[in-house]
Amino acid sequence: MLAPTRKHPTETFTVTCPVDMQASVMAFLRDKGCTVQGSVAPEEVLDMSPAAILRGMRYREDITQAELSRRTGIPQRHISEMENSRRPIGKQNARKLAEALNCPPTRFLAA
Repeated sequence: MLAPTRKHPTETFTVTCPVDMQASVMAFLRDKGCTVQGSVAPEEVLDMSPAAILRGMRYREDITQAELSRRTGIPQRHISEMENSRRPIGKQNARKLAEALNCPPTRFLAA
């Protein structure tokens, strides 16, 4: 039978900061004697899919799927499916969503 092992505590941690502050934060940490390893690109952490953008823009405007449906004429079920990546947004719906959510339609189209 194997004996249980304890995990040794680590001395590392993650720092998240705005991109424009990255250089000064890295310099500060080096000045304090910290070993600084590379940073992580925002794309590795953030979900930038059209579905996530749609959810985020709707959250920003503080409206429900039902309200967005009413404003765009897109069925609420379809909006739910778009937000869960089960339905593509498409150009026509991107235009409707962009108008209702006050943003450019390209935000909802995959690159």
